[in-house]
Amino acid sequence: MGQAGMAEAAVRYLRSNRTPAPEPVEALPRPDLRCVAEDERAPLDPREFRRVLGTFATGVAVVTAPPAAGFACQSFTSLSLAPPLVAFMVGRTSSTWPRIARAGVFCVNVLGAGQGELCRAFAVSGADKFAGVAYDAAPVSGSPRLAGAVAWIDCAIHAVHTGGDHLIVVGRVNALGTADDPSEPLLFHRGRFTRPAHP
Repeated sequence: MGQAGMAEAAVRYLRSNRTPAPEPVEALPRPDLRCVAEDERAPLDPREFRRVLGTFATGVAVVTAPPAAGFACQSFTSLSLAPPLVAFMVGRTSSTWPRIARAGVFCVNVLGAGQGELCRAFAVSGADKFAGVAYDAAPVSGSPRLAGAVAWIDCAIHAVHTGGDHLIVVGRVNALGTADDPSEPLLFHRGRFTRPAHP
């Protein structure tokens, strides 16, 4: 039997042993959203909560929106491939979030290992965070795209959900890219900046 014959036999075998497609999974009903009452709070020390969760190393990003709004964020994550969605969490008391919400768009700037000071500048409330910062406009939203970032993700706000004292912001990705010569990412672990360790 030649190659063509073997290929045809393989196709016939695969077709005869094809398993049926799984049944679609029904989405669970969305729970009612409400505030947590005082008597429902777990007896956790906030400092201990922060200490334990700090053992989980995260990347660091700056979320920006036009014309010049931005804040440092370590709670950024990818969410969905189809459609392409990402998410970040922001405190309800953030003074920057209302400006991003009004813009309806944002850009996530994934910071490189040498951008710790830039991150600190964007973590300060009330200051001119863009003073002396080089950036251009993200291609779709026009949000500030910071020079030197390892990667950028240009988004439109897709949904906003409540999450305790934070909001969960879901963004639909319209464009994205990486630096031409990306550096290592900036990491945050146990309350300080670090970089990946190589063996």
